[in-house]
Amino acid sequence: MRSRSALRRVTTHAILLCGAVVCATPFVWMVLTSLKTAPEVAQSPPSLLPKLWLFRNYLEAFAAAPFARYFANSFGVATAVLLGVVTTSAMAGYAFARLEFTGKRVMFGAFLATMMVPFEVTFIPNFVIISHLGLHNTYPALVLPWIANAFSIFLLRQFFLAMPEDYFDAARADGCGHWQFLVRIAAPIAKPALTTVAIFAFLGSYNALLWPLVVTNETSMRVVQVGLSYFRTEQGTQYPLLMAAATLIIIPTVAIYFVAQRQFLEAAIASGVKG
Repeated sequence: MRSRSALRRVTTHAILLCGAVVCATPFVWMVLTSLKTAPEVAQSPPSLLPKLWLFRNYLEAFAAAPFARYFANSFGVATAVLLGVVTTSAMAGYAFARLEFTGKRVMFGAFLATMMVPFEVTFIPNFVIISHLGLHNTYPALVLPWIANAFSIFLLRQFFLAMPEDYFDAARADGCGHWQFLVRIAAPIAKPALTTVAIFAFLGSYNALLWPLVVTNETSMRVVQVGLSYFRTEQGTQYPLLMAAATLIIIPTVAIYFVAQRQFLEAAIASGVKG
């Protein structure tokens, strides 16, 4: 029996290790490519390790475009989207979980149905609305279409449903209204779910490319993902500098995940407790 259990653990760890290697390989290749020379990248077959480790590629990549401005734009827009999504999702999730009103189930079903609508379907309507509002090439154009998210509402609704009913009864007995209960009790308890919503909102906005590319046309309004296009010219692609810039851009997303991974896992577990 022990031998079977040990074999099962070894097999499980071997599978997880293989999956980790597969997932990490593109990132390792990106970092190693960022330290190579252009001829090394173009040679066939390609070498794994650089012959000459060119750390100055990162300085050249950062100086090739106004990345300081791009990073400021990306972090500012992503933070605004994060705050908007957390606020709207918390209020809507609480309403669907604890309030009774006509058409609640139908409305919630409609919210869930929007998750099946591809981004490309809403792209043109969103652009038309933004243009008619006179917001083209402005920060609100980068923020407003994304401050509400159906998945985030669903996640918080599940979390609020899983909260013990005794909390609500005790709050009502003390004269606590819905708004006070949400802000003072439900939101602090739902911190893991709120953190998960915040992570998804921030990363979704930070990694966006097509929408910022379309609704902005000035360099001062661009974001970091658009900055990667500087390394693709008519003469070809500068792969070492492109990979260096991509490495710099991905560092914040990796850091955010590692910092908040505990809350992410807690929310993933708690959201399935009660449906």
